[in-house]
Amino acid sequence: MNSVETMDPAKLKAVRTRARALNRRLERVLHVAEGRLALPLAGHAAIRRPMHSDWAWRPELWSGPIKPAGMASVENKTSIGFEAKIFHDCPLSELSLRQVRNTREEDIAPYGVQMDVFRFDGSFLSLVLDIPNAGLEQLSRRHVVRLDIRVETERPLEIFGRLNVRHGPNVEQLVREFDGSVGEYSIEFDLAATQMNEARVERAWLDLIFEEPSMNEIVLRDVTLTRRPRAEV
Repeated sequence: MNSVETMDPAKLKAVRTRARALNRRLERVLHVAEGRLALPLAGHAAIRRPMHSDWAWRPELWSGPIKPAGMASVENKTSIGFEAKIFHDCPLSELSLRQVRNTREEDIAPYGVQMDVFRFDGSFLSLVLDIPNAGLEQLSRRHVVRLDIRVETERPLEIFGRLNVRHGPNVEQLVREFDGSVGEYSIEFDLAATQMNEARVERAWLDLIFEEPSMNEIVLRDVTLTRRPRAEV
């Protein structure tokens, strides 16, 4: 500490850069360790995989603790942990978000996400999740991607899932609507319906879109994404 206080600025800048990189790695280690230690009883945190699935993912918001665990007056493009962002077009945000601990017997994920929306004057609200590189490996138009959610709301609202895949300069988008807003629901994205260039896939992300969310409490108890190759006919 004493050497840092007297270090010349050029060297101090390099030390700060290394410290920031180390801090980020430590935060990831703490996230994984605390998340695993906080899981429900052994075997209860598994992801429900359709038959023949070759990849499954539960985002960090539902798998381990994040910091900060809550925030108020959430602005557009606010990052939540390492993988998620909130997007909206409200001129005055009356949206709060916090991570909650799932403790009920029927809960599978160790954590959930609660959004409290008061007055909402915008035209859209979405929670965007970056899909990790493991989900892009060998991704092809033969794949069917499945999104499962467990959700609770104070009053009914429409919820949509949109899968986005960037390949080269182009982005393929597939949109599906969930059948309801209280309970467990699944939607599927069939990549055969796209013009995706399999050799140029660079990035993919998922949008959870909430229509007219004003004066509502939305609790996402679990969110998982899986993929499987479509059966050949």
